[in-house]
Amino acid sequence: LESSLLTQPWASVCFGESAFLAKACFRDTGYILLISDLSSVWYESADAEAVGQRSKELNKRLTVHVSSFLHHLCKLMCPLLAGQPDATTSFSCHHTAGGLSLHVKSELSGLPFYWDFHCCPAPVEMVSCHLVRPLIRMSLALQYQVQELTSLLLQKDAEIEDYRESGAALSRDRLRTEPFQEETFQQNFMAESLPQICSAGEGQAFASALRQLYAAVTQQEAKQARKRQHSETAGHPHPLPPSQEDETASSSEGTMVSAALETASLYQWQDGACTSLPSSHPNPPSSSPAQKPRLPAAKAKPKKAKGLFS
Repeated sequence: LESSLLTQPWASVCFGESAFLAKACFRDTGYILLISDLSSVWYESADAEAVGQRSKELNKRLTVHVSSFLHHLCKLMCPLLAGQPDATTSFSCHHTAGGLSLHVKSELSGLPFYWDFHCCPAPVEMVSCHLVRPLIRMSLALQYQVQELTSLLLQKDAEIEDYRESGAALSRDRLRTEPFQEETFQQNFMAESLPQICSAGEGQAFASALRQLYAAVTQQEAKQARKRQHSETAGHPHPLPPSQEDETASSSEGTMVSAALETASLYQWQDGACTSLPSSHPNPPSSSPAQKPRLPAAKAKPKKAKGLFS
């Protein structure tokens, strides 16, 4: 659930007059919800047993399986996170002592349906994982994107200037543009666009394009984490069992062994790595003159008797 929640983008939701950022993940085994007002971050993680117990307390007239209950909760929350809340479902929240409570009221099988999310303050590690690190990576990605677009604009200006010097002219004068000046653009952005962005409100923190960028950044982070875990696991090979070491040692002490086993007896496993034996190893195969291969003696060919017709 936690790894699946990481790749879920934040969504802007409103409860009354308050704007929040929220993300959630539902499975048959439970759910996890993360919500923030950019001043505090709260979360709740509930397994199937906790969901079943709470459903009995809030919905005594409903007798459904826990997985169906979780599926219905997912159907209620997904439209809200997608910006299309269901008119038949109402959400409200209020701050509790050290937490946040989210109330849901809807219908299930023609009967009233109630649910409460009891959220507690999120730990620092969760806030860093879901907000701080992804936002830093998103800002770096956007900075590289601006640099590439700036370079592309300068190339386009050089191309247009070359056309003008060759005698080309615009068929519609309204399409004429001034050469791009990066410093002037930055000054105008800081003076005009930035105040409008900052006054848009906290609920507009993640637009649709930024949600896609957030999902892409967190997917790359999860992929790199899996690669690091795989490399750490592959970096510690398992040594040979003691029984195999004994068999290898006993086979290397015998005489008249094949050349492959003679070569293999020069190595042993030490601390999980294969290292060559020192020169003091008893009876190394290469130092025994008796074991050197000998060429077979050539057989004398029988001489033919010379006769009259030889």
